Amino acid sequence: MIHLVRTIVIGLFFSLMCVGFTANAQQSGTLSPKEQSIVAISALTAKGDLEKLKTALNTGLEAGLTVNEIKEAIVHLYAYCGFPRSIRGLQTFMDVLDERKAKGITDDTGKDASPIDETQSKYERGKRNLEKLTKTPQPETLTGYSAFAPTMDTFLKEHLFADIFDRDVLTYSERQLVTVSVIATIGKAEPMLRSHLNNCLNVGLTQEQLKQFVNIIKSTVGKKEAKSAQNVLDEVLKTKKSK
Repeated sequence: MIHLVRTIVIGLFFSLMCVGFTANAQQSGTLSPKEQSIVAISALTAKGDLEKLKTALNTGLEAGLTVNEIKEAIVHLYAYCGFPRSIRGLQTFMDVLDERKAKGITDDTGKDASPIDETQSKYERGKRNLEKLTKTPQPETLTGYSAFAPTMDTFLKEHLFADIFDRDVLTYSERQLVTVSVIATIGKAEPMLRSHLNNCLNVGLTQEQLKQFVNIIKSTVGKKEAKSAQNVLDEVLKTKKSK
């Protein structure tokens, strides 16, 4: 009986320690190892650095990313850097999985996307998701490039923000990390990076996490891209602070 009580007490002690560690990690405001890997994988895929991507993919799997989560991230980023980069990323991932399987490593496949509620039109679903991301009602009258090329507006809302964002394999915050990683890597798209960094804050990512994102871009892509991303982030945070 004494031994049983001692075992229970020790078990409770370690359980409380684990809870404490988790709480401290959340309060620290840092990106989790999985989130860090999402940034690195997305950036290196967008850059086309397939050798470094192999290392990042292995690191991501070891950090706990599932096969389907990584596939989803690489599929998602095609909307921002094109099919060629995305497909080469998927092919590289296939090679990594084959190499790991040959070593006797079995990776967690993970969940598939849940069925999508199609009671609303794709366009309306896309508008709804955009409003969640931007925390701003979508205008009824098109302006800017959307008015200049309404087809682009339709593609964005129906495909990107409905077909893709409605898939629940990744969370909104994870998808935003994929997005800003790609945009920061390809460069010369500061207005889009500014918009999506704001979206990152809207879906719960913190200032410290976004600063860490810039550091990962620096180590995986380069100082030039990181400096540009930092400048845009500074502008976003300054604007947020002044409101």
